[in-house]
Amino acid sequence: MGGALGKGESPKNAWIPETKLEAKMVEAMQKRESHGSSVKSFNTIILKFPKIDESFGKCKAIFKQFDEDSNGAIDQEELKKCFSKLEISFTEEEVNDLFEACDINEDMGMEFSEFIVLLCLVHLLKDDRAAVQAKSRIGMPDLETTFETLVDTFVFLDKNKDGYVSKSEMVQAINETVSGERSSGRIAMKRFEEMDWDKNGMVNFKEFLFAFTRWVGIEDEEDAEA
Repeated sequence: MGGALGKGESPKNAWIPETKLEAKMVEAMQKRESHGSSVKSFNTIILKFPKIDESFGKCKAIFKQFDEDSNGAIDQEELKKCFSKLEISFTEEEVNDLFEACDINEDMGMEFSEFIVLLCLVHLLKDDRAAVQAKSRIGMPDLETTFETLVDTFVFLDKNKDGYVSKSEMVQAINETVSGERSSGRIAMKRFEEMDWDKNGMVNFKEFLFAFTRWVGIEDEEDAEA
């Protein structure tokens, strides 16, 4: 996600989004980053995992509601109906871009963990009154708090506020949490590798979200049900 212009340039100046959706994500995140983060350490997020997992679990009912054919995945037509019902306005191109971005295994259907990532991206991109009303319509006002926690976490990690998290930023964030521990570098690298799934050295918000759903055990729950 994103491309570098030249080896001699810093990532902040050189990194450019590869898609319109990524550009919108970066712009929305930078706008959000101007307000700062309430997260002070990575440990504070880890302690919230159980509560976040519980909130994600409540999304299951929403997922089943929009999975009209009950095949365990939401296709593009079902997603369009979902947005229409929630009265969230996206152009057809935007809906297609969101679907393509969240359908990681490219099977033309979003599974539960992919659907959670999509809802969080919608939260970031549609940070307005209409989106808040949509969340209340699906009966999950606490979902907004959960998604805001995830946005806040990314803001905490992105030290230079360029809309991406680099390896050095991840190391800095982990070091702030486990100061003095020799293993902190290894922990940071492991967490970063889990996020940087396209192995390009920079992590955008979408990649972070996919890693986060694994950290709190969403995929494990899905596998257990299969």
